[in-house]
Amino acid sequence: MTEANRPPLSMAELAAEGGTALPDKEVYSLLDLNVDLDLGLDLAAPIDLALAANANVAAPIDAAVGANVLSDGSTAQALSDQGVLIDQGITGEAIANSTQDSTIDQTEPAPQVPPAGNAGQVEALPDDTAAALDGGLLNIDVDVAADLDLAAPINGAVALNANIAAPIDAAVAANIGSIGSEATAVAQQDAIINQDIDAIAEANADQRSDIAQ
Repeated sequence: MTEANRPPLSMAELAAEGGTALPDKEVYSLLDLNVDLDLGLDLAAPIDLALAANANVAAPIDAAVGANVLSDGSTAQALSDQGVLIDQGITGEAIANSTQDSTIDQTEPAPQVPPAGNAGQVEALPDDTAAALDGGLLNIDVDVAADLDLAAPINGAVALNANIAAPIDAAVAANIGSIGSEATAVAQQDAIINQDIDAIAEANADQRSDIAQ
């Protein structure tokens, strides 16, 4: 008799059937990871800065722009004429002195030594193999304790002598959306600049830091 021709079970036959519950599935952990980290950082960053500068800066700028945008039969003219005579002289000293004396003590106390009575003691090995796999094959515990000592004394000094000249000459002519138009821009500039510095720029910074951490 084939499976297709086998008659179905009656209600009495179904009631007579029995079964056994399967055990619960358990996932076994091979790696139990915990980290124990004792971290101590002592950071000290004393910074001493000094800057002295003598500078002459000249930036003459001459610009002309002419444009026709959507302008039929139009003319745009831009003329920019610039004459610049710059005489810059610096007679002086720029002195920056920065003196820093930092005494930083970040010593840690000596590590604790276990009492002599516990020296040489070894825990007994387990003799029960029934629970050999309980809790995983590898157990690592992590406990983080961080001690930070930070010190950053900063000392800075800046001295500057500067001459700056920036004559700017610009002309702009534009026709936008204009038919048969004419735009003319003329910019003329004559600049004579004489700059002279006869002085001393001096910056002094003195710092003493006594830090005990």
